[in-house]
Amino acid sequence: MAVPAKTSVCDEGEHQGEYRPPAITGLADLLDPHVRTRPHARALVVSGDRVDVSYGALAALTGDVAARLGSTGLRRGDAIGLLCANSAEFVVALLGAARAGLVVAPLDPALPGSQLTARLEALGARAVLLGPARARQTARTGVPTWPLRVSASRAGTATVSLDTGTPPVRRAGGAAGGLSDQDALVLFTAGTTAGAKMVPLTHANVAASVRGICATYELGPGDGTVAVMPLFHGHGLFASLLASLAGGGRVLLPARGRFSARTFWDDVRAVDATWFTAVPTIHEVLLNRAETEFPGPRVPRLKFIRSCSAPLNTATQRALERTFGAPLLSAYGMTESTHQAASEPLPARGPLKHGSVGRSSGVELRIVDAHGRPCPAGAQGEVWVHGPTVTRGYLGNPVETARSFVEGWLRTGDLGSLDEDGYLSLTGRIKNLINRGGEKISPEHVEDIIAGCPGVGEVAVFAVPDPVYGQRVGAAVVVREGEDVGPEQILRYSRDRLAPFEVPDRLDLVAELPHTAKGALDRQAVEARYAR
Repeated sequence: MAVPAKTSVCDEGEHQGEYRPPAITGLADLLDPHVRTRPHARALVVSGDRVDVSYGALAALTGDVAARLGSTGLRRGDAIGLLCANSAEFVVALLGAARAGLVVAPLDPALPGSQLTARLEALGARAVLLGPARARQTARTGVPTWPLRVSASRAGTATVSLDTGTPPVRRAGGAAGGLSDQDALVLFTAGTTAGAKMVPLTHANVAASVRGICATYELGPGDGTVAVMPLFHGHGLFASLLASLAGGGRVLLPARGRFSARTFWDDVRAVDATWFTAVPTIHEVLLNRAETEFPGPRVPRLKFIRSCSAPLNTATQRALERTFGAPLLSAYGMTESTHQAASEPLPARGPLKHGSVGRSSGVELRIVDAHGRPCPAGAQGEVWVHGPTVTRGYLGNPVETARSFVEGWLRTGDLGSLDEDGYLSLTGRIKNLINRGGEKISPEHVEDIIAGCPGVGEVAVFAVPDPVYGQRVGAAVVVREGEDVGPEQILRYSRDRLAPFEVPDRLDLVAELPHTAKGALDRQAVEARYAR
């Protein structure tokens, strides 16, 4: 079915007066306000040709997919997988399935076949929607695989094709029995097949998260962004895609469905971006290439830059602000809280406290000691989160649910403190602490200090087994290209800024560090490679 994809010459201007977050109830009605009032406004910019897709066109495509899925025998509350890169196909499949009342589980396209099959079996998925790149290389998943393809042209049309020729399966077992049509998504936490947990998120969770993100950054029709982060993780899905569309803004989906530093600033110009969000490793890449690639005044002025999913050291934060001329706002979130739980505010809405991850974003934050008692302001303890974005638990995993959820509170496993103004500062993960002869050391804190040493590009700190102290501190450091800095200089810098027991006992210079699919430091891989 061909639908109009006309785009207005310019989108609506900035919102005026007091900001009101979008009135949505979940994924199914995410587009509705803008389809009614601004159907020709740009929603997506897609493909290597950077073709515009309007809100009216996107709604028609998702409606078509919803109708086709509804005719397959799938029932409301059934679970399906989504295997797709950051592309128009991902957006249309996600929103179309939501309109059909299905529960969608976005999956990492890079997963090995065995892990993909294991996750689909654990979920009890009845089918898998495939983007075009995966249609030719799908592993044997044990469920029907339905290729989906979106075509959009500069001539003003957009079409979708969906091959549902193979009927869906009805699986015995799996987590699907614990789902209902109140659920919108199932996201897998980072980890191995054995370690990854299934997090069910309701439409109410999604709506609360999106409204909180929009309110924090006052996202509206005048805003645009580039989808830097993968959409199968909460960071890219909620912050970049869903919050932008709910607010009526524009999202550019890069060519080949993934971030490219080479084309990034051209993408920023193509979508008239006003902000973007990424993990620290991507910020570092853009910063390192800025001298030769940042166009300066030839790109739209950014309102803000956002960093999330891993700690960003203060030195990099300040360098990003100086180079790109926009405030850098650190945020904090996790899959179990439907992404964002806290963020630094826009400068007009409150002070920036670099080194913190800001204030609560529509949830209640609490710092709790080892006995479960609330800590006073400034004291360190475990971060707990409560509110409308917090999931009900893990699917099919009552043991982990009981361990991580207490009377509606999510025990995050993160260490931190709240100051008198409610700003949250994180000091590390409880499970990452290094115990050196009874001294508890946060590797994240040591990393933050070493990262400030001139010439250091990236650092990973880890425990090294020791027969005397139990554990010692190890570090693997990546030096910036063209810099001449050695281990002794880095250690001397560290000794001036760290307690003696925190200074690495062993420091190795390495060419690169391993990262997870979403760009965070892969600590398991670091330990396997260097902690010997």
